[in-house]
Amino acid sequence: MAKGRESKIELTAYDDLFETDESRAEAALSKIRDIPISEIDEFPDHPFKVFMDEDMEQLVDSIRRNGVMTPATVRLKEDGRYELISGHRRKKACELAGLETLKCEVKELTRDEAIIVMVESNLQRSVILPSEKAFAYKMRLEAMKRQAGRPVKGNYSPMGNNLEFATSSDELAEKVGESKNQIFRYIRLTELVPEILQMVDDRQIAFRPAVEISYLSEGQQYTLLEAMSYNDATPSLAQAIKMKKFMQEGKLTDEVISSIMEEEKPNQREKPVFRDERITKLIPKSIPRGQETDFVVKALEFYNRHLQRNKAHER
Repeated sequence: MAKGRESKIELTAYDDLFETDESRAEAALSKIRDIPISEIDEFPDHPFKVFMDEDMEQLVDSIRRNGVMTPATVRLKEDGRYELISGHRRKKACELAGLETLKCEVKELTRDEAIIVMVESNLQRSVILPSEKAFAYKMRLEAMKRQAGRPVKGNYSPMGNNLEFATSSDELAEKVGESKNQIFRYIRLTELVPEILQMVDDRQIAFRPAVEISYLSEGQQYTLLEAMSYNDATPSLAQAIKMKKFMQEGKLTDEVISSIMEEEKPNQREKPVFRDERITKLIPKSIPRGQETDFVVKALEFYNRHLQRNKAHER
């Protein structure tokens, strides 16, 4: 080799040289372990609810028979405990099944990385409530902005006019498959008082009127809540827009809210007939308002036919 001529040879690290695919797989598996449920903390401000429904009963039964097939995801906290990132339904099902441990994959994640993984994993659910999307989108958008070194501000521009919101919301819109404006509308729902937000989840208030109502102050929203109860009606989009306009002009008083809610809406639907919670909780939320009576009548007719068939078999 000629003098003055340098030859650079990059040597593979000793561990990498002798590491096989099998050993890499074993290393990955070593991060999957059974962790005592008592050592796993809930994710702070977790926006997704865990319902005690038929799906949960089936999950509990499956875990009793087969164990947890897909590990939950956790991260190790500074105090030595674990923080649950995804798998809240699996954790609850394990508790109901009487298990003391949960199969988990331990990941090294920062707070913002954990938020993004938590939201991504839960947005795969088949049914997501408006309130869940609202807080999930808000948490993820703020995490994305912090990761990019952008300042996090409470007020987001609906049209993405400021650079911080526009850049992050473009990224989020692409990932979740919704427009920036729709993401903004969902985030606006986080400004609703809990009682009205629950009505949105229960489909008692439509999505778009709820977005307009979110601009009202907390006091104004509670006044509206009283007016809705008194008139046994919820605001239409036109009424919600009218209240927002009066609010922006500084003219939205309690009397104005009551007056708007007393207006007769065109094509106003029949008011709910049943007030007994024992009846209303058995009526599926998919049944449109005004059709509850038809649903109950059909259910009773079906039940009566069932009784008659049983009597016929007993003869």
